[in-house]
Amino acid sequence: MSRSSIIDHLKELRRRLLISVFSSVLSAGVAFAFYERAIHFLSRPFQSLLMQSEHPFFAYTLFEGFFTKVKLSLLLGVVLASPLLLYQLLRFLLPGLKRVEKKIVFIALFFGLILAGISFYLSYFKLLPFSIAFLTSSDFIPQHVGLVLNYEKSVFFVFNMILYAVILFQFPIVLDILLYLDVLSRKTLLKAGRYIIVLIFVVTAMITPPDLISQVSLAFPLIFLFYLSILVAKCFGWGSDV
Repeated sequence: MSRSSIIDHLKELRRRLLISVFSSVLSAGVAFAFYERAIHFLSRPFQSLLMQSEHPFFAYTLFEGFFTKVKLSLLLGVVLASPLLLYQLLRFLLPGLKRVEKKIVFIALFFGLILAGISFYLSYFKLLPFSIAFLTSSDFIPQHVGLVLNYEKSVFFVFNMILYAVILFQFPIVLDILLYLDVLSRKTLLKAGRYIIVLIFVVTAMITPPDLISQVSLAFPLIFLFYLSILVAKCFGWGSDV
């Protein structure tokens, strides 16, 4: 590759990065403007507590509200701008890929989007409301004991739970790509299956509330997707042993 070609690629990379940064900042401004709606959305899993108290969350410091708004707006800005960020990445990478590789990228994006939707639904509408209701029930907190929830930690608890679930559910896509590239083999994955299952339970225990039901509810779909990705690879002949 000539020096001029490298310089052109660096200029193109800089342009894509500048567009990505600008779009993230702009999206953060939108999230900042609609912050109340974002908080309402992230507070919805605490519905069981909202019905019992007018103010279920409490700020512990004078600056907590300000820093929470700025931090959450910046993170939501990246989330809102993620389609454009992904587009910029593809526009930079695709010209250097072969036709088959481009096809694989688009298929991976399609199924990755489906898995992201499933993980969002599972975490936001099922796991979070159940876990919050379960952990704040009278079985653990007696009627005469009050509950004080930190505003910042509660909001980011919901945000992080959704984000981690979406990221984890991309695991089968990455696995099938590695199988397609023969970086891994199906036989190796099947032999390591028990260790991967343990790893899944460890990771889900780290990101879910400290109750077994939430952990299992997230771990079982991931285990199913792990073996499904191996089955898909077998159907297409990916990752076969040499």
